[in-house]
Amino acid sequence: MSRLIRIDWPDHGTPDLPPALGLLECEARLRALRSAAVAREFDVIVVYGDREHAANLHWLTGFDPRFEEAVLVVTPGDALLLAGNECLAYTSVSPLVQAGVVRVGHCSSLSLPSQPRGGRRLIEWLADMLALDDRVGAIGWKWFGADEMDDPSTALEIPAFLADPLRKLAARVENATDQMMHPAHGLRARVDAAEIARLEFANHMAAAALKRMLFALREGMTDFQAFEAARVGGLPLGCHSTFAVGIAPGLCGPSGQHLQPGLPASFNVCHWGANICRAGWLARSAADLPLAARDYVEAFVEPYVTAMSEWCSMMRPGVSGGYVWRHMMAALPKDRFGVTLNPGHLIGLDEWVSSPIREGSTDPLASGMAMQMDVIPGHPVYGSTRMEDGYVIADAGLRAALTREFPNVARRCEARAHFMREVIGMEVPDTLLPLADTCGIAAPFLFDPAQVVVC
Repeated sequence: MSRLIRIDWPDHGTPDLPPALGLLECEARLRALRSAAVAREFDVIVVYGDREHAANLHWLTGFDPRFEEAVLVVTPGDALLLAGNECLAYTSVSPLVQAGVVRVGHCSSLSLPSQPRGGRRLIEWLADMLALDDRVGAIGWKWFGADEMDDPSTALEIPAFLADPLRKLAARVENATDQMMHPAHGLRARVDAAEIARLEFANHMAAAALKRMLFALREGMTDFQAFEAARVGGLPLGCHSTFAVGIAPGLCGPSGQHLQPGLPASFNVCHWGANICRAGWLARSAADLPLAARDYVEAFVEPYVTAMSEWCSMMRPGVSGGYVWRHMMAALPKDRFGVTLNPGHLIGLDEWVSSPIREGSTDPLASGMAMQMDVIPGHPVYGSTRMEDGYVIADAGLRAALTREFPNVARRCEARAHFMREVIGMEVPDTLLPLADTCGIAAPFLFDPAQVVVC
C-alpha cells in the first residue's frame, strides 16, 4: 500500500561544474569508432548531423551544428569535418579540430537557403576521402529492422543530397547508426565517471528549474507565467519544453491558458542528458478533482509509484530488457494505465538514444547505462502521473571510479538513493545511481506539491 505524506523536497546542493569534454576523451571515441568500423568491414564512416540530430556528431567531436548541417568523414588515417557558412568558425569548439586531429572543410551547400554559395561541392570533398571499392558505413540517427524495410542494411536516414553522392562514389553504402546507438553494442550506450558527472549536472539544472516552476504554480496564472518561474538555466535543450493543460496533447508547450483547479497538467524541462517531467492535477486535494477522478491517488498514482519501485529494483547489470518489459506491463496493465512506449530507455545528448527494454528483448541491462525512468501512463478519467528522472546503472567498479574521481557526485547519488529508500520506501539497489533530487517524488496535487506519495 501507498499513502500521501507532506515533506520538504530534498536539496543535496548544487553540483560543481563538470569537466568539459577533452581531447583525450575525443581521441578515444574516434579510435573506438574506427575499431567498430573495422569489425564491420567498413572502409569509411560518414556521420551526418543537423540541429535536431546532432548527438552522434557531438559525442565524437564536441561540435554540434547550429542552424545548418555538418558531415564528418572518417577513414583509417584521416578525418574531415565539413561545415557550412555559419558553422565553419564554430567547429573550433571541437578539441579534435583544435589539435589538428580532424581537418575542417567549407561546404556552402550545408548552409541555409539563399546564403552565399561557391567553393567545393559536397561530392568533391567526399571524392577526396572515398575510393570506388570502399564500403561506407553511414551514421545518421536511427536504424531499421527487417519488419520495416526490405533491406535494412541499405536503408539510409541521411538526406538524399548526402546519400546520393556516397552511393555514386562508393561500392556500397550501409546504415551503420547502430554502431553508435544500439543498446547492446552502441558506442554511446555506456557512460564513464566523467559522463556521470556531466549527466548529474544536467539533471540537477533541469530538476531545479522544474521544482521552481512547480512550487510557483498558482490558480489563475497563465502557463507562460508558470514556465517563466522555472528560470531555465541556459544549458542546451534536449527537446522542446512542454506545458500541457487540460485536453492539450502532452507534447504541447505553453499557449496562454490559465491554470484552473480540476484540470490535468504535465510539463518538463529537458537538457542534453536530462529530461525531468511531472504530471498530475491542478488541485490542492482530491476535492478539487472531477467526481469520477477523486480516487486518482488510490486507483492510479499509488499503483504507479509501486510499479516504479519495482522498476528501480530491476535496474541491475545482467537483467534482460524483456524481463523488465514483462514485469512493467504486468504491474501497469495497458487497459488501465495505457503505457504504449518502452518503460524506460537510454538517454544521452539526445533525449532518446535507444532502449534495451522492449517486448521480447534479450539485451541485458549493463553497467554504464544512463537510464531514463520514462514510463508514461494515460487514462481518459485519471489523466496521467509521472516521476520522469535520470539514473545510471553502475556496478561496483564504476561506483568505485565515480567515488575516486568525483566523490561529491557519488555522495549526492547515495543521498538520493537513501531518500528514495527511507522516505519514499522504494526498492533502490546499490547498482542504481539517482541523478536528480526529484528522483522518487510523485506529487499528485500540483497546487500543493509538498504532498507526495510514499510506498
